[in-house]
Amino acid sequence: MRLSRSGQTVTLLFFWLLVLVLWLPAAAPQAKGPRVEFRENSWNFGRIKQGEVVAHEFVFRNAGSAVLIVNKVSTSCGCAAALVSEKEIAPGREGRIKVTFDSRGYSGQVTKYVYFESNDPKNPRLELMITAEVETGPAPRIELEPYNLDLGLVLEGESSEARIKVRNSGQLELVFDIDNPDFVIMVGDRKINFPYRVPAGREIELKARLPVREGRTGPQREYLLIKSNDPARPTLSVFISQYVVSKEELRRLFEKYAQVLGIK
Repeated sequence: MRLSRSGQTVTLLFFWLLVLVLWLPAAAPQAKGPRVEFRENSWNFGRIKQGEVVAHEFVFRNAGSAVLIVNKVSTSCGCAAALVSEKEIAPGREGRIKVTFDSRGYSGQVTKYVYFESNDPKNPRLELMITAEVETGPAPRIELEPYNLDLGLVLEGESSEARIKVRNSGQLELVFDIDNPDFVIMVGDRKINFPYRVPAGREIELKARLPVREGRTGPQREYLLIKSNDPARPTLSVFISQYVVSKEELRRLFEKYAQVLGIK
């Protein structure tokens, strides 16, 4: 049976009315409560010069039906700071987060994060991202290998030695100092004085003789504090660990494991 044009119109209207009636009950609960919406979740500052401080405002809106409460705004590092305009945002109103990035000490592609925590039941914690390409002029660049060194067992009263490679992968001369008066620092067989210079593209191996700690046994940890003219990483630390045993402890270990090791 074919319906008339007026009958088709009535049928179509009835169909859409039925869809609307069925959809409204399901949609209504979604509109309840606060709901945060950001205009953008990321921002690229583009190319900036090292040392430049840049800022951007993230705009957000409360698209819900209840007051949006901002519980906390934090960043992934101390180089970025975030400040929110208001702690409570009424339905339909907007808020702003001002994010400031300090590029001192950074080079190349940099990505940092801002964390937004609120009473939005569906998105209690959102992540915003800022990126930048930090440009630097010619500079020295210090690289160390390793940053953590385990020397293993050391006999009480005996000196131990740590070897660390220092590489200058920059374009200008590297000048560095080590602020540990208890250590004897050598390159090859020669004790060196500071500040010490490494030409661009060159690598040296430092020998650091650890001080003898009389009367101290067990796990010990020392560190080398290295300060240089690298603008990106002016201060670095190398951690050195060892386990110091007395002669009596070593004798007991030897007696205990001699048979296992096949030593007579």
